[in-house]
Amino acid sequence: MKTKTTVDTQEVAKFAQHAAQWWNTQGPLKTLHDINPTRMDFIKQHLDLDKQTILDVGCGGGILCESMAAAGGLVTGLDVEGDAVAAAKIHAEESQLAIDYICQPIEEFPDKLFDIVTCMEMLEHVPDPELVIEHCARLLKPDGYLFLSTINRTVSAYATVIIAAEYILDLLPRQTHDFDKFIKPSELAAMVRASGLEVVRIAGIAYNPLARSASLQESVAGNYLLACRKL
Repeated sequence: MKTKTTVDTQEVAKFAQHAAQWWNTQGPLKTLHDINPTRMDFIKQHLDLDKQTILDVGCGGGILCESMAAAGGLVTGLDVEGDAVAAAKIHAEESQLAIDYICQPIEEFPDKLFDIVTCMEMLEHVPDPELVIEHCARLLKPDGYLFLSTINRTVSAYATVIIAAEYILDLLPRQTHDFDKFIKPSELAAMVRASGLEVVRIAGIAYNPLARSASLQESVAGNYLLACRKL
């Protein structure tokens, strides 16, 4: 039975404690800065963002929002963590970027259609990822694109994302991730199709912790991206 909410208060609290550090490229959320160019590369391989209306679900402090706005997108950022949204608003103003930030769960967001919806590094932190995707689809125009990213539920992902990144290399705060919430690509594709979307492309993200750089790769054994289109 569905929980009817996309919010896990314990997961939200994990990120709330780092709200003041969203834009610290050497801070606890530094890997989000490191992988952001790769996320942008994936999106821009499918679409020109100029003048496109974009909703970023689970925007946090606005790292992806600012990149999409700088590329010409008309961006709305949505998140349930108030301090992160406040940090996003301040940084966007400092960066002279016009981004509309809203603190609200996606299930309460009114019907307004966007050309593009993004939802990155969020699905593994919610109680009902399928419900998130349903609402993302609800807010997409026909032929609009939804871009998702999450983590595959594999032994290698457990070793790299949890053991190595959180406990050995100190790339992420400890207990950021719960292995049981990781999502296999086949499961994500099924959720997408159930919401009236078609899978366009899937790609993995390779991350070099020494160089602190990321790139797209064929393997989806760990972090991966999914592009899909509304039918």
